[in-house]
Amino acid sequence: MPDNNKANIHRSEQRPEFWDLSMRCCQLAATVDICFFAIFLWLGSPVLAWINVISVGMYAYAYRAFRQRRNYLAVMLIRIEVLVHAALGVVLIGWDSGFHYFLLMFIPALFASMHLRSAWILAICLWAYYVGLYVLMSLIEPLQPVSDRALLYVNIFNFTVVFLMFAYLTMYYVITVTRAHRRLARMATTDPLTGLFNRRHMVALTEKLRAREQRQPRNLTLMLMDLDHFKEINDQYGHELGDRVLERVAALLREQGREQDFVGRWGGEEFLVVMPETDPAQARIAAERIRAAVAALDWSDLQPGLRQVTLCSGISQMEEPESFSSAIARADRALYRGKALGRNRVEEAEPSDHPGEAVELSL
Repeated sequence: MPDNNKANIHRSEQRPEFWDLSMRCCQLAATVDICFFAIFLWLGSPVLAWINVISVGMYAYAYRAFRQRRNYLAVMLIRIEVLVHAALGVVLIGWDSGFHYFLLMFIPALFASMHLRSAWILAICLWAYYVGLYVLMSLIEPLQPVSDRALLYVNIFNFTVVFLMFAYLTMYYVITVTRAHRRLARMATTDPLTGLFNRRHMVALTEKLRAREQRQPRNLTLMLMDLDHFKEINDQYGHELGDRVLERVAALLREQGREQDFVGRWGGEEFLVVMPETDPAQARIAAERIRAAVAALDWSDLQPGLRQVTLCSGISQMEEPESFSSAIARADRALYRGKALGRNRVEEAEPSDHPGEAVELSL
C-alpha cells in the first residue's frame, strides 16, 4: 500500500463515526440495488438488472471488510462500484436516467476521510470523470434506451435516493458533531476521576454567579472540604483505593447537594461547594449533614479494616467587593482551623481570616 494511502487510512481510523456511517451506507446502497434489480427486470433491461446483483455482492463484501477493519479494501470496493455502476447506467439508458447523481455522494466522503490535499486531488478527478461522462453522452446514443416515461421514473427514483441519502448523512453529521461538542465540553469542565466539575469550571461558574449577584444581590457562600488523613490511606492501601474513596465521597456530595448548588473537585482530596442564595447558617447546616454522611459511610466492601473516613469543612460568605480568591482563602483558613482542632469538624470563617492581600488562584 502506498505511503499516502496508509496515512489516509491511519487518519480515518481515528474517525470511528465515519466508518460506522460507511457501514450503514453499504446497507442502504445494497437495499437500493435490490430495488433496481426489480425495476430493471420490469423495464425489460436484464443487463442492468444483473449489474445490480453484482453491486449487492460488492456492498455485502465491503460491509464485511469494514467489520474486519479492512477499511482500505472496503473503500476501494465502494468507489469501483459507484464509478462503474453510474457509468453503465448512464451509457445504457442515458444521461437523463440520473445515475450520475450518485457520483456526487463521493464529495463529502472524500473530505471526511482523507487529508485535505488528497481529497482535493480526488475531487478534481471525480469532476473530470463526471464531465467526461456528460460529454460522452452528448456524442453517443444510449445503448439500451427505455421509454421516456420509464426514463423519467428512473430519474425521479435516483434523485429521491440521493436526496434522502444526503439528508441522512447531514442529519448523522449534525448529531455526531453535537455529541462530540458535548463530550469535549464535558471533558473540559469535569474532573475525570470523580465526574464533578473541575477547578477551572468552578471558578468560571462562580464568576458568573457573582456577575448575577451584582445585578440582584443575594447570599453566595463557599464550602471548602478536605478529607482527613487521606495521605495515610494512599500510603497504607495504595492510590487505587484512594481513588475509590474519592469517587464514593464525590457521589455522596452529588446526592447531598441541592439542585442550585455547584459541586466540584478543587484539587487532590479537596472539594468545593458553591451555594447560591445561602447564608453561613444555612451552609453550616448543610455542611454538618455532609460531614455526618461521610463519617457514616461503610468502606468494608472496598477494604476490610479501612478506618472511618472523615472530612473538615470551611465556610465563607462572599462579601462585596471581595474577590473569589479572597473568599476561598478565608474558607481555607477556616478549614485548617478545623484540622487543628481535631478534624471531622465544620468551621466558619472569622474576621481574622481575611488575608492581607488576595493571592490569585492558579488554574
